[in-house]
Amino acid sequence: MPFRSLGLAEPILSAVEGRGYTVPTPIQSRAIGPILEGRDVLGCAQTGTGKTAAFSLPILQRLGRRPHPTKKQADRHAHPIRCLILSPTRELTAQIGQCIDAYGAGTGLKHTVIFGGVRQRGQTRALREGVDIVVATPGRLIDLIGQGHVDLGQLEIFVLDEADRMLDMGFIEDIWRILSYVPEQRQSLLFSATMPPKIQHLANAILRDPAEIRVAPEAPVIDTIEQRFYLVEWAQRSDLLKHLLRTEDVRRALVFTQTKRRADVLVQELKAAGFKADVIHSDRNQQARKRALENFRKGKKPILVASDIAARGLDVEDVSHVINYELPREAEVYVHRIGRTGRAGARGVSMSFCTLEERTLLTDIEKLVGQPVTIVEDHPFPSNLPRLTRQAEKKPNPQGVRSNRRPTGRRRL
Repeated sequence: MPFRSLGLAEPILSAVEGRGYTVPTPIQSRAIGPILEGRDVLGCAQTGTGKTAAFSLPILQRLGRRPHPTKKQADRHAHPIRCLILSPTRELTAQIGQCIDAYGAGTGLKHTVIFGGVRQRGQTRALREGVDIVVATPGRLIDLIGQGHVDLGQLEIFVLDEADRMLDMGFIEDIWRILSYVPEQRQSLLFSATMPPKIQHLANAILRDPAEIRVAPEAPVIDTIEQRFYLVEWAQRSDLLKHLLRTEDVRRALVFTQTKRRADVLVQELKAAGFKADVIHSDRNQQARKRALENFRKGKKPILVASDIAARGLDVEDVSHVINYELPREAEVYVHRIGRTGRAGARGVSMSFCTLEERTLLTDIEKLVGQPVTIVEDHPFPSNLPRLTRQAEKKPNPQGVRSNRRPTGRRRL
């Protein structure tokens, strides 16, 4: 099914095709029609499947049907906010704004992005001049509502993107507060990578007779990603990382840690070893995060060490490798991390480090992805399995790991 069969207008089609896209992804082909019809939509699809375009393209078309106000009329009263898109992070907010900018260039619609960490002067100026679409993180948006800069009284379309991440980050109260300023008669769209009961409950509360679109494959990890797990002792993780960065065909790599402090320490070790690397996490100011991401996109610093702030929403082309320097404590986070590679049909590699004591985390990941994982033990810094196992057998061993020899090569867990 080509994009031209979905009922999109010519300016938007031209923008889409100008970026080299002719065939929509499954979430796009199934969501665009109902959104164009004005229906509420509940969309569930894994990261990297094109959810942003799935809602932004039909929104641009629906809003573009109404004549754009003249410049003289363009103030926040004559030019009200007609669409609000909420997202959990600054990076995803900026990315959605870039998508709207690219696809809406021929529509005459105006938009702005709102998030914290930067001065609000430019954001309030854009709001005074009048915008059709606001893409925002909840915190800064509530601040500007309180200051009288944002009026949502004439909103037509409300979008909640990455809803599961929103709830994980504790934004549920902010979401309800923002909805209190929004008209009850509106079109509402909710998109999420996963659909746990708490998201279904939220959807039931804010959506009216929605078109439910679930296109996640049976396995939550797309098959364009090769997954490898390296058994390594903690003290040698840094050496293994440097070895892999030197010997693998790494064009652009995201390296994930559990904590911001460890990310800072690791990036300094990589720089000292001669690698062009940078770091991104929530303690860095917005300008530093923006600069790090831009250098990563352009290949100036092809290694980006990140906390889980970057696990979702970032859409950087040609990320060849995702490296889990530490396994996340939740298997779902693992899926979102490695989803930064293998996007848009490209091949990708994920490499994850773990100690013998972390085998329970591996088991959780294996259950979630629905397939055995590949263990790589034939590398220069293998875990001392016999010693670790003997120590483990002296104590209660909840993981049930028993072995008296070290296997070599790759095996299936």
